[in-house]
Parts: sequence; structure tokens; C-alpha cells
Amino acid sequence: MRQVVSSGWVFLAAMILAYGVANLLQSAAAARTTVHHTFDPGLLVRLAGQRTYLLGLGCQVLGFVLAFLAREELPLFLVQASVAAGLGVTAVLGVVLLKWSLPTAEIVLLGLLMVGIAALVKSAQPAHARPLGAAAIAGLAVALLVIAGLGFFAVRLQGALGSVVLGSLAGVGFSAAAIAARPLANEHSAGGFFGNPLLYLLVVHSLVGQLLLGLAMQRGSTTAAVAAMDAAGAVPAAIVGLLLLGDRIEPGKEWLAGLGFVVTLASVIALTRYAEPQHHCTPAPPPARRPEPAPLRTAPTTR
Repeated sequence: MRQVVSSGWVFLAAMILAYGVANLLQSAAAARTTVHHTFDPGLLVRLAGQRTYLLGLGCQVLGFVLAFLAREELPLFLVQASVAAGLGVTAVLGVVLLKWSLPTAEIVLLGLLMVGIAALVKSAQPAHARPLGAAAIAGLAVALLVIAGLGFFAVRLQGALGSVVLGSLAGVGFSAAAIAARPLANEHSAGGFFGNPLLYLLVVHSLVGQLLLGLAMQRGSTTAAVAAMDAAGAVPAAIVGLLLLGDRIEPGKEWLAGLGFVVTLASVIALTRYAEPQHHCTPAPPPARRPEPAPLRTAPTTR
């Protein structure tokens, strides 16, 4: 039993590192891609033409797999909040490799983020998830339509506001994918795994979240986009996990879990306010207009 629990913590630590590298690489690729103002899935195709983005996507897939394995034992409120710790890895790598300049407020908030996650780690109690009912599965399907619909209109937003709104929608999408993944991780037969509708909801929610995250990163601040994603993704998963999936907190440490969650959430929300752009994207030039023909002039008439 001890070996299984220790594996969950190893998966969690590796997940944080993988997501941190993925955020950095995808941000660098998004900065080199023309800013999109429509909810166009073709953005993922154009990003896929860059080796940097593909490498970042590979790291994100690795992080997703590690998170999936961690969710088999660890509660959602811990795993989803720990995704935000990847932001600290991204910030450190950005400063060292890309010469990002982080304001003092952002550094302090990243430190508070790590404190909050440490409190969650201390208070979490590993346990297997309960299965989701038909009503909850239908709710995940409806949530997909709502997220995509809001994203269709949110792409018109620019600057920091666009990064925060689109990043938040991406976080809700990834949160729904995490909710689907928690009970799915307990399927140990191929028939039960591939025949479970949660698998396909997980995949589609992840694709929509990936598209929204790419659009959010194009608007300037990687920190704001990822922090908004983490904040919006942590709350729904934590609530559903505790109410429906059987997530547990160590007896007597409920106050520590609550404090850690509040500190983590407050830190990532504040990061969306104080984060400064690490790159500036230029929008696509407007299409050239054809010269309008000169108005016809009537010839003077003679009397």
C-alpha cells in the first residue's frame, strides 16, 4: 500500500515539471503566430507547424498522463491546484532561458502559490474515486457546449483581459476533463476504458481547452493566461471531487486544506492582475483594399 501512495506523489511532482516546461514552449510558439480574432480550430494546425509548439504539446501530453495516473489515488483538489505549481517552473525557466523580467509582486505571489500547494499536499488523503452518474455525465456534455459558445465570443477580447477570459475558459474545460478522468482512471479493463463515455468527453474537453489556451497566450502574458486557467480550473474540480467523487481530507486537517486552497486560489487570481506581458504579438495586417475606380465625369455639352 505504501508503494502505491508513494507512486502517486512521484506522478504529481513529475506532472508539475512537465506542465511548467509545456507552458514555456507553447508560449514561445504562440508569440510567433499571427494573433487570431476568431474561434478558429485552424490555429492548432498552424501552431502544430512549429517544432517548439509540438515539443511543448508533447510535454503537456506527458503532464496530462502523469496527472491521470496521480488522480487514481490523489484527490482532485490537490492535483488540480498542483497544476498551478507548473507556473512557478515556467517563470523560473522563462527568466533563465528567455530573459523574462518578473515584477516583485509576481515573484511574491509565486512564493505564496507554493506555500498554498504545500498545505494542500499536507492535508490530502489518497482514496479511489466513486463512479459518476448519468446526470453528471450529461452535465459534462452540456458544459462543453457552454464553454465553446462563450469562447466563440471571448476571442474578440484583446490584451490582458483577453488572456484572462480565454485562460479562464480553458481552465474550466481542463477542469471538466479532470472530473472525467478521476473515475476513468479506475477502469482497468480495455472494454470498460474505451466504452466509457467519460473518455470521449475528456478528449473533447481537452482539445477545446487547448485551443482556448493557445488563443489566451497570443494576447501577451503567459503568466496571466496560465494563472487564470489554473484558478478557474481548480474550483469546479475541487467541489465536484469532494461532493461526488469521494475525495478525502486528512481528519483534523480540514482547516489546513481550506487555508491552502484559499491561498493558492488567491495567488493565481492575483497573478492575473499583476502579471506583465512577456511578449507582444502583432495582429495580422488588414487585407489590402482594391483602389476604387474614379467617379465618371460627364463630358460638357455644347449648345
